[in-house]
Order: sequence, then structure tokens, then C-alpha cells
Amino acid sequence: MRRLPHAILLGLLGAGIVHIIVLLLVPEFSERNAWSRLAMASNLYRMTRLDAEAGGTSVVKSVDPLFYAAACRFDLSDGMVRVKAPGNVPFWSVSVYDRSGHNIYSFNDHSATGRVLDSIVLTPAQMIEIRKDVPEELQGAIFVEAPIDEGMFVIRSFVPDDSWKPTVSRFLEQSSCELQDY
Repeated sequence: MRRLPHAILLGLLGAGIVHIIVLLLVPEFSERNAWSRLAMASNLYRMTRLDAEAGGTSVVKSVDPLFYAAACRFDLSDGMVRVKAPGNVPFWSVSVYDRSGHNIYSFNDHSATGRVLDSIVLTPAQMIEIRKDVPEELQGAIFVEAPIDEGMFVIRSFVPDDSWKPTVSRFLEQSSCELQDY
């Protein structure tokens, strides 16, 4: 008689473990993740608006309607990536993700020199090389050392009211994501 409750408890525990494992593996096997949707929308090293305000449907669904966003995919095996955006907006934040969507690094305008977005994403090996002699034009840049090959750089900017929409849109549309050879 004690075997039946023991078998039921063991079965429920096993089913719970399998359920948790499957839920954690869903992003790894999903074909409609952020990387694949961004790949369908644009090429590597090309800034792409993620919000619907840019015209058309949004590439990745935004959680907060008060933020506009843009992203670019990159491959660090080709070299370092420099991301810049001119202009002054109320607030911007940046996140670097790996291909699976795991956040590698985040920072915002309060971390940047003069609140200007100028960032270099590079591997640890590339960081060692660049530190030997940092070029003059990179002196104010934020260096993001990412132990990945492929990734995404996402810029989000706050839109406090309708009067800021053109300014924030221009900030994102004029942002660049370029392969650098130093």
C-alpha cells in the first residue's frame, strides 16, 4: 500500500523536472526568436528599427510604448563593431545580447561621456590588442568586452510625450553599427 503513494509522488516529481527542463529549452529551439526575426528584417551591421513607429509592423514586440528601439546584429569574428548615435534625447539605454537572447552587457546615457552614444563591442582577444594603442577617435568610447561571436546591439530611447517623437526617431534612424578595423 505504501508503494502506490511513493510511485505517484516519484512520477509527479519526475514530470515536474521534465516540464521545467522543456520550458528552459524552448528559446534554444525556437525558430521565431529575436535573432531570426531581426535576420529576416535586415543584414548584419545594419541598424533596424524595432518599433512600429518606423512604419510597418514591429520586428520585436516592445513591452513599453514610451520607448522606441533599434537593433543591429553583428559578428565579432569579422572584427570589432562600433555603434554611434548623434543627438540628444531625454534618455537612452543599450543592451548587448548574444544570439540566444542572453543579456551580456547593459549601460545607459549616464555612463557615457557627455551622454553621447559611442560604443565599441569586441572580444576579449580584440580588447587586448586595442589596449596596446587606443586610437585617438576611440578615447571617449565605451568598450564592451563580450565573450561571444554573434550578437545583437539594442538601443532604446525614452519618448516622454508626442513632441519628442521626431527627435527620438531621428536619433535612432541616424544611429550606426559599423565593422571596425583597427
